[in-house]
Amino acid sequence: MAQDASFNVAQTSAVIALATDSLLPPNPRLDNALTNSATHGLRPIQVTPLAGQLLAIQAQLVGAKSVLEIGVLGGYSTIWFAEAGARVTGIEIDARHRDIALENVKGLDVDILLGDALEVLPRLAAERRVFDFVFIDASWETQWEYFDWAVKLTRPRGAIYVDNVVRALVENETLDKTKESLVTRVGRDERVRATLVPTVFQQKSAENEVDGFLLAIVN
Repeated sequence: MAQDASFNVAQTSAVIALATDSLLPPNPRLDNALTNSATHGLRPIQVTPLAGQLLAIQAQLVGAKSVLEIGVLGGYSTIWFAEAGARVTGIEIDARHRDIALENVKGLDVDILLGDALEVLPRLAAERRVFDFVFIDASWETQWEYFDWAVKLTRPRGAIYVDNVVRALVENETLDKTKESLVTRVGRDERVRATLVPTVFQQKSAENEVDGFLLAIVN
């Protein structure tokens, strides 16, 4: 019989440290991106190193040569995709964030478009742009709108990853199936097949924080 697998903060931190030290080789470009972003006052809300590795692996699993990022911040996840062999098109609404991201991704095959994603995405569709992988890490209030455009812009058998879905469900109080949410809408969307993957991350508080991402494949 399986043992009780509840974790306290110290145990969660130890697992994350073990995985980070064991599975992630040193990467000066990623380290410099974090340092430069912090120096310019960007909030440290980028994906974790292990999540960045996960994104890179998922992109490689679908053979992604083109990646669309909705929400770039300092370009940390952008580097993960680019170093995995993809050409990355990012959309960032904040001009200062875009400028810092461009510094961090210099020398990589990356294009970062400045503007509101809900205005930029229709333009990409009008240009008949098609991507292999779409990563959505932007406003929680418009996750469905981003997802809908992502489906239109992703090739068949391409993948869409939406971050922070569990926290959005909790904060928007849409945990009940009778309330409309990204999860209920995607569940009715015959264009895709999707799953939700809960995650646990460490905080300095006495509690572990739960989040999770939605991963979909386009039919």
